Formats: sequence, structure tokens, C-alpha cells
Amino acid sequence: MTQVEVTQDGFVVDATVIAAAFKLPPEKIQPLMRSGDITSKSETGVGADAGRARLTFIHGDRAVRLVVDQTGAILKKTRFPIRPRMPKPAPKVPE
Repeated sequence: MTQVEVTQDGFVVDATVIAAAFKLPPEKIQPLMRSGDITSKSETGVGADAGRARLTFIHGDRAVRLVVDQTGAILKKTRFPIRPRMPKPAPKVPE
């Protein structure tokens, strides 16, 4: 597998890419994604960015962003801090 594979359903990113970015062992990535401790978002480029996609992975207070072309080649990789997400408050129960 290449580092990023483009499929009909979206993107498949090799766990070693995400693991290296977050300084985690590759075998921890899938369980962390399943539990929601690592989340991801993909955005498709338009206009001047057509043919590119931005893939963002968030874990704790860190984010990793990959910009890839339509073949899956990584054009740019960025790591940056973010504010941790606050848990959603429990819904209020009417009295």
C-alpha cells in the first residue's frame, strides 16, 4: 500500500503515517480511531486547489494535516497544536 490510497469511498491512510505524526506505535492507531480518540476529516479542493484533498487527523491537543493529490501522493504534511474538544454536556432532563 502507498502512504495514502484514493478509493471510491474516500481515502485510506497507512497507519504508519498517522503513528509517526502522533509519535505512537502503528498498532495503536486503528483502536484509537475506533474508540474516537483519533478523529479525521477530509476536504476536497475546489478552484485553484482542485485535484487536491486535505486530510486532518486529531488526537488530544494535536492535529496532523496532509495535503494529497488525486493519486494519493502527500504534497504537504503539517503538525500543529489545537484546543482539546470539550465533552458535550448531558442533555437537560425536564422536571
